[in-house]
Amino acid sequence: MQTIRALTAAAILTLPVPAVADTFSATVVTDNPAIFRWVRMLDEAFYPTVNEVLAEHGHEMEFDRQYASIAGVGESVEVLENGLAEFGVCSTLFDAAKLGPQNVSYYTPFVTADPRMVSEIMDRLHDDEPLMRQAYLDNGITFLGAPIAIDDYMLMTTFPVTSLSDLEGRRIAAPGAATNWLSGTGAVGVSGSLSTYYNELSTGVYEGVVVFASAALPARLHEVAPNVLRAGLGAQFAGGVCTNTDWYESLPSEVQGALIAGADAARDWYIADLEVAIENALTVLESEGAVITDASPEMREAWANGMDNAAAIWAEDLDSRGEPGTEILNAYMQEMRDAGATPLRNWDQE
Repeated sequence: MQTIRALTAAAILTLPVPAVADTFSATVVTDNPAIFRWVRMLDEAFYPTVNEVLAEHGHEMEFDRQYASIAGVGESVEVLENGLAEFGVCSTLFDAAKLGPQNVSYYTPFVTADPRMVSEIMDRLHDDEPLMRQAYLDNGITFLGAPIAIDDYMLMTTFPVTSLSDLEGRRIAAPGAATNWLSGTGAVGVSGSLSTYYNELSTGVYEGVVVFASAALPARLHEVAPNVLRAGLGAQFAGGVCTNTDWYESLPSEVQGALIAGADAARDWYIADLEVAIENALTVLESEGAVITDASPEMREAWANGMDNAAAIWAEDLDSRGEPGTEILNAYMQEMRDAGATPLRNWDQE
């Protein structure tokens, strides 16, 4: 069954071609440079699709690419909200204060290592759950689509890890809410981001990082942290393409439809490119000296069971602020189970 968004987009794209051709312009904001896949998807798929659809209506759109220039990490939502750009990539992971419900996957580790499953489920939740979309609207932006799924997180360290006890007292960096994944391991979790991992590992600021393979290879992290532990911490949702709501609602319907079509094309390009990159990254990491170890089922269970249930705390906190924490947590976990995932912990049922 098609979603309301899909039906609306299909209806818009079948409207008759207007007699007057227009050129639209948009400033595009991202808080990461173009080397990242979630930025490249704009150039590779989003822009070409938008203009291909617009051409059918006699229109075109020009894009002013402001990549990692007018927004720092976690600032893209604010830039869009203030009308300094028309649309761009919202990094929900680093803007949890404004987009709390969107961080549900980062509070539910050990659920699935499949980024395609995460992408499809988060896309569906944004279509089907008005409360999920409302988090954007409350900040003056609209979610267009192109969910950014991150491949299975792993642990990369400067020292070998054969048991959880090896992490005792070690400083390990993780992004945003992922620092919660280190609770119960004995490690000292510190907040970090991919852009600084290499330098801080090489200078001893910390001794390990929680990171995903498709980013670890281009960042050359194996040069400074060659010990890789794959524990199935999980694939994640980290953002998507958003637009300033006032600008979006001022556009003709056929232009809105073109933007939705562009987001769908970016989603498909992104996940296909990611899946190829994951397989290649692990192969190259190992060929270049990384020692890759798979955690035993017993280690994974001990890790998962030793963690605080940060999901419950997160959901209760959102609930207390009038946001749909518990509702989104329940919906996400049930969608995962229905799709065939086997969580090590059912975070919503504790």
